[in-house]
Amino acid sequence: YQACVILSNTCLHASYSTDVRPIKKPSLTALRRGTGGRSSFNGVVATVFGASGFLGRYVCNRLGKTGSQVIVPYRGDHYDVLRLKLVGDLGQVLFLPYHLKDDTSIRKALKYSNVVINLVGRDWETKNFTFTDVHIDGARRLARLAREAGVEKFIHPLILSKGSQCLISKYWGEQAVREEFPDAVIFKPGVIYGQEDRFLRKITRDNVFRSYTYLWRRQLRALPLWRKGEETIKQPVYVADVAAAIMSAVKDPDSAGKTYQAVGPKRYQLSELADWFYRIMRRADKQGYFRYDMRWDPSYLLRIKMSERLLPGWPLGALSAEGLEMEHTTDQLLDGVPTLEDLGVILTTMESQVPWELKPYKAGMYYDEELGEFEEPAPPKEALLL
Repeated sequence: YQACVILSNTCLHASYSTDVRPIKKPSLTALRRGTGGRSSFNGVVATVFGASGFLGRYVCNRLGKTGSQVIVPYRGDHYDVLRLKLVGDLGQVLFLPYHLKDDTSIRKALKYSNVVINLVGRDWETKNFTFTDVHIDGARRLARLAREAGVEKFIHPLILSKGSQCLISKYWGEQAVREEFPDAVIFKPGVIYGQEDRFLRKITRDNVFRSYTYLWRRQLRALPLWRKGEETIKQPVYVADVAAAIMSAVKDPDSAGKTYQAVGPKRYQLSELADWFYRIMRRADKQGYFRYDMRWDPSYLLRIKMSERLLPGWPLGALSAEGLEMEHTTDQLLDGVPTLEDLGVILTTMESQVPWELKPYKAGMYYDEELGEFEEPAPPKEALLL
């Protein structure tokens, strides 16, 4: 009899899936589960605007593999962001259509988020979006709505230097974000390289990635650069390092309101980098490669204008006046501004990464070479700090 009573009491107090379990501390941090891996939940619900872009894919991958829930607002075809479903565990990556000028859809995208990352940007203007629409008004709208929704952290990567209209609009976008969200974390990266970038590679209409050897970017065997690239200083940073820094800023409570400059460990002349790229691809000697000053080539300037006129929404070979101006803008470091190393990021050198990036574009890549048959290309010379 006593055993039956104990069993009945146990059944009365049993837990069922239909039972309501009130949460004593209704916060995201109280819902953490797991050890912090991909199948865990670390308490971060991040809305990533511009997730389908170059840097956005790396950031989403970092968020998903650490157990964050990722909300991906997208504009256009959902197939453009469908592959991001795999960056996180089942049910941890959610997609939502939105428009940058629609407050309602934006509010819906960040309603349950405690982190918002804005990676929306354009390298050239279109008939639907100008630089002001994207970099200033759009950034201001996202920052304002994030503040109104009670978002804890707003992260906004920009650009390191000012020069072209695109870069100037990003500068004013930073001021707009600071006005609407004073505690926003600002990143100022130099030129970013990696897979699917627009520095090592130029993209063609058929989505085949090419490097500086793409015919539309060159003039036969010559590579046009502004002043031969000898007066442009670059400090390229690897895209995975920038993504790691953004993740560190998400976790670090002391990063609120700070600005970080995201640059690589070394500075180079653009001319040195271009020569090095061709040496890696074994095209410097065999194809008679040389650089020249594009200022004295009116046919090349005409090609740029024609590229913008024929395909204004996506210039052929990503060749545009704005793009060339950004390509030849020197990365100017800011005194007293923390870098990625202050966030604990170990920077990747170009010498260790670029040969792997450019390996598919080597001349005679299908040739079965013997060990030591070809000399290792000489690395680029570092530029002096100005």
